[in-house]
Amino acid sequence: MKKIFIRTFNIILLLFCIACTGQKEVEEKIKQVESNLSGWVHTGENDTWTLADRMKQLNIKGVSIAVINNYKIEWAKGYGFADESEKRPVSEKTLFQAASISKSLNSLGILKLVQENKIDLNTDINKYLVTWKLTYDPKFGNSPVTIRELLSHTAGLTVHGFPGYERGKNLPALPLILAGKAPANTEAIRLFTEPGKQVIYSGGGTIISQMIIMDVTHQPYAEYMQKNVLDPLGMTSSSYQQPPSDKLKELLATGYQADGKEVKGKYHIYPEQAAAGLWTNPTDLCKYVIETELAFLGKSGKVISPELTKVRLTTVLEDAALGAFVNTRVAGSARYFNHNGGNAGFSCTAYGSLDEGKGAVIMTNSDNPSLLEEVLNSIATVYKWKDFYFPENKKVISISGQLLEKYTGKYDLGGDTARIKKDSNGLVINVIGTDWKIYFTSDSDFFFREYKGGCRFRTGPGGRAKAIVINGQALKKIGEI
Repeated sequence: MKKIFIRTFNIILLLFCIACTGQKEVEEKIKQVESNLSGWVHTGENDTWTLADRMKQLNIKGVSIAVINNYKIEWAKGYGFADESEKRPVSEKTLFQAASISKSLNSLGILKLVQENKIDLNTDINKYLVTWKLTYDPKFGNSPVTIRELLSHTAGLTVHGFPGYERGKNLPALPLILAGKAPANTEAIRLFTEPGKQVIYSGGGTIISQMIIMDVTHQPYAEYMQKNVLDPLGMTSSSYQQPPSDKLKELLATGYQADGKEVKGKYHIYPEQAAAGLWTNPTDLCKYVIETELAFLGKSGKVISPELTKVRLTTVLEDAALGAFVNTRVAGSARYFNHNGGNAGFSCTAYGSLDEGKGAVIMTNSDNPSLLEEVLNSIATVYKWKDFYFPENKKVISISGQLLEKYTGKYDLGGDTARIKKDSNGLVINVIGTDWKIYFTSDSDFFFREYKGGCRFRTGPGGRAKAIVINGQALKKIGEI
C-alpha cells in the first residue's frame, strides 16, 4: 500500500511539474508577443515596439487578444481599459463589437439552412424573401442574385457598411433599412452592377441574408443565431441581440474614436445584425476559428458539415469565399481564412490557418485599426506561422528642412482633410485623429509605418506640393497650414 501511495504521489508531482513548465513557456510567449509588435516595413532601425507603447501612441484604450495553437486556445488576455472614465479594465471576458466579423458567423447561419435543404446557394434570393424583395434591373439583364453571391460579395449590390445608431435614437426595422427609408441612415440596397462579375464588398448584401433567415425560419434573427450557431459553437458569452441586454452592462466595452474621445452614448446600436451586430470576445471567436479549422479537416461538424465547410471556404472570385476571405501571403504557400471588422469605436481581426491549427483574434475599442496588423505580425512571428509575415525592407533618407516646408499643407482626403506639418523629427501627417510620421525613400517618395503602400508628393511650380499620391490615388492639396 505504501509503495502504491508513493508511486501515485510521484506521478501527480510529475504531472504538476510538467504543467508548471508548460505554463512558464506560455507566459514567455506572451511576453514575446507583447514586446515585438512590427509593421509591414522594416528600415533597420526601431522596427519593433511594445504593445503598451503602441496603445499609448495610437490612443487605443483597450485591447483583448486570444491565440490558438495546435487547435486549442493557448492563452487569452486583456489590456488597458474597457471604459477609461469608469476605470474598468479589459479582461478576457470583456465584450466588444465584432463589427464585420459578424458576417462570418452569419454565413454559418445561412449555410445551416442550406444543409437542411430549406434554401439553395444558387437559387434566386427572391424565392426566399417575403417581407421585402430585390428589384432587378434590365440594364443588367435582369440577372438574379443568389445566396452564394450575397455571402461572397459578388452580387453587385450597394452599401458598403453601416454607421450604426446613437443609443436612444429610433431604430428602423430591417425592411426600412433595405428600402433606405427613414429612420434608416443609409441608402436603399440595390444593384450597382451585374451580379457575379466582380467582388464589391457590400454589407447591404449581408442584411439581405439576414432577412432571408427571418423570412424562412419565422424567428427573430438573434434568437435563430443563438440557438443554431453561437450555442453549438460554445460561444455562450456572445449575442446578436441589438440593443444588447442590460444584464451585460459591466461586460460591454465602451467605444473610442481614433483621437481617443469616447463614442457618444458609449457605443452605437446596429439593427443590421448580420453585418455588424455581434457582441463577443476573442475567446468566443476563437471557438469559431477552431471549429472551422477542424471541420475543414473533416474532424468536426458542430454547425455545418465538413463537406459544406469546404464549399464555404472555396473562393468565388479573388479571395472572397462565403463569409470569409481565404488567401495566401506567398503564392502557393500556406492558406489562411480571415475577416476584419470596424464599427464606430471598435476594430478587430480574426485569423485561422487551413494548414495548421493556429490562429488569433484581436479586438480593440478604438476605430483606429493600425494596431491589429502589428499585433498579428508579432503573434505570427512568435508562433512561427508558416509563410505569413514578410516585411518589406526600405532605406530611409533625410530630407532638407527647406524641401519639407514645400510639402506641408492641407490635402483632400475624400471629404475629410489630411494635414501635413513639420515637427522636431521631420514631417507628420494627421489622419483619423492621429499623427503618422512620414519616412522618405527619395526626395518625393515616402511611406507610413501604419499604412501599407507606396506614396509620393506630386509637385508644381517652385517645387511646392500640389498633391500626394497614395497607392495610385491623388489627394489634392487644398490649402496651407
